[in-house]
Amino acid sequence: MEKRKFGKTGLETSILGFGGFHLLEIPADEAEYLLNRYLDQGGNYIETAASYGNGESERKIGRVVSRRRNEFILATKTGERTKKGCLDSLDRSLKNLDTDWVDLLIMHGVGTIEELDAILGPGGAIEGVQQAQKEGKVRFVGISMHGQPDVLIEALKRYPFDAVMTTINYYDRFNFPEIEDVLVPLAMEKQVAIILMKPIADGFLWRSAPMAFRYAMSQPVSVVVTGINTREMLEEDLRYANEFVPLAEEEKEEIFKNAIELGNYVCRQCSKCLPCPEGINIPEIFKLEGYYDRQMRDGVVRDPAEFALRDRLRFWFGNDKMARERYSQLDVKADRCTKCGQCMTRCPYNIDIIKKLHIADYKLGNKEIF
Repeated sequence: MEKRKFGKTGLETSILGFGGFHLLEIPADEAEYLLNRYLDQGGNYIETAASYGNGESERKIGRVVSRRRNEFILATKTGERTKKGCLDSLDRSLKNLDTDWVDLLIMHGVGTIEELDAILGPGGAIEGVQQAQKEGKVRFVGISMHGQPDVLIEALKRYPFDAVMTTINYYDRFNFPEIEDVLVPLAMEKQVAIILMKPIADGFLWRSAPMAFRYAMSQPVSVVVTGINTREMLEEDLRYANEFVPLAEEEKEEIFKNAIELGNYVCRQCSKCLPCPEGINIPEIFKLEGYYDRQMRDGVVRDPAEFALRDRLRFWFGNDKMARERYSQLDVKADRCTKCGQCMTRCPYNIDIIKKLHIADYKLGNKEIF
């Protein structure tokens, strides 16, 4: 399996990483089989979190760690923001994992600047990490966040993290464009390892998994981490890694144009719809709609299973309040549209921009009906 540099740490990670959340769904013996099979096939990055089942995922991984600890890179996460909380959480994780150290401790789900301030401030979790590093319990430190990446961007500017974990897939490419446009280049500039999570967008891209994994593995990331809970899934994921061929730019454009999940609703942020005679910043409004609900509620009637999946995932990252606040600050909102149709003739993806502006205004403007 292909190995990649893990930032400036001197480590190398397999292109496919094993995420531990979905180990909660299966018995310990089956989890042990999957983890051993993954390691036997050349995988070397296993990741979990203290909060996954209140330590259950860590304990299942610990059954493997105790026998094969030197064969892989082990990462866990803490949601604690204080020095004491971080150290206490780490000690519980080490006990659960049946090991004396982890290679990477990730500050888990840092969603606000206030949380970042607490982590980096006096008595914050970073002080706990630094103490743990001196004691040999932690080698490197990372930070993660779901969705809109402003906090991660600020974090990399303020502290020399060794790794950053973020959502990257061809669907959310257009809901959170700053991830690939700003965060990834910044991490590369600072030689921070990039851990890619959610390659199939929380399961939304299940029909297109081979293409989704190829897109993810074509990014300039150190490792693509995915949850695995069946033998069939593991073998498929191993095949994606072992048969990986990077996408050419024209192939990426083909995905952006024709992917069924993007369809003729999700804005590709190409800005060809501009200028608007009313001064509406159409791409910006659709970007805020991406923050709001990942552009998943589109007014199309679907079968119950598809509707349930979309409804479950649309507010997955909790950016809806932020999106509405930013929309309220726009001088020209979507309801200024006069339906002149000039934008419609310019869109290369056949999006009904007039209808979409109406739906976006309903969502972001907190309207009662659309």
